[in-house]
Amino acid sequence: MRKLFVTTALAASTLLGALTAASAENVRFWYHFDNADNPMSALVQAFEAENPGITIEAENIPWNSYYDSLYTAVAAGSGPDAAMVKMFAQPRLIEMGALEPIGDRIAGWNGAADIQDNLFDLTKGFDGNTYYMPIQYVALYLYYRADLFVAAGLEPPKTCEDFRTAAMTLSDGDTYGFSFRGGKGGHDHWASLVLSTGADFSAGSLTSDSAVAATQFIVDLFQKDKAFPPSAPNDGFKEITGTFKSGRSAMTIHHIGSSKGMVEALGDKVSATVVPECGGGRWTAFGDESTAVFSAAADKDAAWKWIAFLSSEGHNAEFNVATGQLPVTKSDAASWSLHEKRFVDATMASLPFAGMLPNVSETSDFVNTVWPVNMQRALTGEITAAEMNAAIEELYNK
Repeated sequence: MRKLFVTTALAASTLLGALTAASAENVRFWYHFDNADNPMSALVQAFEAENPGITIEAENIPWNSYYDSLYTAVAAGSGPDAAMVKMFAQPRLIEMGALEPIGDRIAGWNGAADIQDNLFDLTKGFDGNTYYMPIQYVALYLYYRADLFVAAGLEPPKTCEDFRTAAMTLSDGDTYGFSFRGGKGGHDHWASLVLSTGADFSAGSLTSDSAVAATQFIVDLFQKDKAFPPSAPNDGFKEITGTFKSGRSAMTIHHIGSSKGMVEALGDKVSATVVPECGGGRWTAFGDESTAVFSAAADKDAAWKWIAFLSSEGHNAEFNVATGQLPVTKSDAASWSLHEKRFVDATMASLPFAGMLPNVSETSDFVNTVWPVNMQRALTGEITAAEMNAAIEELYNK
């Protein structure tokens, strides 16, 4: 009788364990952090403590392969349940049927009113649905070495002509005037100097004389003026910021997320200003970052709880302390003290002319392949500036 009781108890215990394991809610989350200060483990622990039964499997995917990996995984049916995402990827993900609409969830979420005004509007899908939960934002500006500018008798560049003069003056073979990002992500550098002329992605715009001249301006800075490092055609985030922080370049374009590392390396020698006016206008990138629930998620409720947690008061601050960007919550922004004033000022001064790339599926190809491939070929002399712009225009106007 005792043997029967023990056997029955063991069977019941095994069944209970199996049921518990089966009921566990697992959320596979993809994100990308370039910097060493990664808060994800602490955030996961805090979330799991508040939400017993939900396990977050967070995977840091390298930026250079992030979207290639994401599209491939989604197409293969092995994508994440939730992930960090940018606006340029949204149209393609919508067309793939990969995103879960979250507008109704946001409407019933008590944290919605704490999100900065207009961010939900900026990140709305082209079909009118809301798929993205904002998590951080920035606007790009020009970093410059204030000490080198003073020593050379230069003012921070206000126009493209000033920019070229400074870049050439501060290039001496060991130091380069500007760290240009010719690899993935560098479209923001190009856009600041080309879209500022009034060009856009409509038919006939990028192939206009003024837009081609703007791209040629960039090519000349590299080929003729030798104002970019020789590695520029392939340089990414780590290369441009590393070159600047090491004292081997005098200017680069990035956002407030880099300011902590810049100050640690250079102190008061680094300052910031808005991107130069080119062709009578200015344009800089509004740097969005959001999270999304994927339509194939095994447990959409658990995935939603996780992304809402990351955009909630306190947790969003912890996330952005690590990324160095700006919190999307009004409550965290009110007590924000991470960045020095000159970098916050440059960000705020850039917002009036900050823009985003077209919210269409072609933008994903522009960012991932068409722009970097053609920019690299133009810089190395394989194609002309006119051919580069024509390739981009053809992408958007098939």
